[in-house]
Amino acid sequence: MTGPPHTAPHAPGAPRNGGGHRLAPTALYGPDLDGDAMPALYERLRRAHGPVAPVTIAPGVGAWLVIGHRELLRLTRDEQDFSHDPRRWSLLREGRVPPDSPIMPIIGWRPALLFADGQQHRRMRTAVSEALDEINGHQLRRTVRAAAEELIASFAGRREADLVPEYARKLPVRVIIGLLGLDEPTGQLLAQAITGMVVANADSVNASRRMNAILQTLIQQKRQRPGDDVTSALLRHPAALTDEEVLHNLVVMFVAGQQTTVNWISTTLRILLCDPAFRSSLAVGHLSVDDALDLVLWRHPPTQNFPARYATRDLDFGGQRVRTGDMLLLGLAGANQDPAVLPEDGTPVIGNRSHLAFGAGPHACPAQDPARLITRTAVDTIRHRLPDLELAVPESELSWVKSPWSKGLAALPVRFTRPQLPPPARPDLLVSGEPLTAAKCPAGAVSRHDSPPGEPS
Repeated sequence: MTGPPHTAPHAPGAPRNGGGHRLAPTALYGPDLDGDAMPALYERLRRAHGPVAPVTIAPGVGAWLVIGHRELLRLTRDEQDFSHDPRRWSLLREGRVPPDSPIMPIIGWRPALLFADGQQHRRMRTAVSEALDEINGHQLRRTVRAAAEELIASFAGRREADLVPEYARKLPVRVIIGLLGLDEPTGQLLAQAITGMVVANADSVNASRRMNAILQTLIQQKRQRPGDDVTSALLRHPAALTDEEVLHNLVVMFVAGQQTTVNWISTTLRILLCDPAFRSSLAVGHLSVDDALDLVLWRHPPTQNFPARYATRDLDFGGQRVRTGDMLLLGLAGANQDPAVLPEDGTPVIGNRSHLAFGAGPHACPAQDPARLITRTAVDTIRHRLPDLELAVPESELSWVKSPWSKGLAALPVRFTRPQLPPPARPDLLVSGEPLTAAKCPAGAVSRHDSPPGEPS
């Protein structure tokens, strides 16, 4: 019998190579994870195993990592062979994953679109998509810009900053607080809980509980006093989501969205700071900020690996014998590196958006338009306000957050000498303590309504 390793590398069930020798799985967790080393790891896995590789995501917890572009497309589109419901996971059904495992807050079943198939998924997906469509693109961009300028002003006097904790991490939180309809103090507690859950450590389960408690209270308040926010839009949608469904779909939308946007902002800024040729091309208009954003999505997708699909039957897939109930992870970063879809020199084509950073198929990320707008505005604003921004340490000293799922910088220290601060921002455009106003706009308006700082909206 072949399949992903369930306990130790040489336990029964570990996959075999063509010579019949058991293959040791590769750990995707632990202190040795390093963002810069991950591309080489994916290539080693590809050479050793092909497009589907055996890995472990926690001690004794095996899975298949899908790093082939073609195979990942099939995985995301074929609900008949690959279900989203983790209750099909054989290790979980057999009691071989402890309830307090740090991966369970991410892997465990929730009544949300990410964990549903077929009609149930379509019902929740419609509610989520239409709630996001209510976000006013003009207002969102103005809000992001105002919050970005306020944050820049908070450290401009020092002529130095760490752009991860002081900018990239704070900005999406402020915006998401407004989109949810939360007040600032509660929103900060929610952000702390989200961060604690994503890192997959011993406190992840407690962090998940704290997050759920905050969102439960928010939903109760919005049932009584609805507003112009995404939470209220979900509650009033004709799909009639229950409070529990609203809570867990908010988790899917904004937990994933918050950390992804943090990583997308910080990694894009890193490229602009560390690639002089790219920065020069951007400055003279040969390239755009969107080109930089897409380069990040190809080379350093904010989410490296994404859970999960579960085989509904025994099948041969990517050269491996996958068994019913096996877990398969979406190796987004690895699939983007697949030589089958890249130019011969390995460099993604500028303007090419066939990457898989947002997934694919019916479960592709529904919030990629607002995420792009937030990230683009964040990057563009800091470029204009800190025009001589430069890295304060050698690039080799930058460190990464240790996570099997997320690729993000732990720090991005910078210095500058000539901040170009705007006049004091109007209070009605800030999101500190005030819900962000949402208004009806056509689907996709979020991405059409952008313009650089200073241009009319």
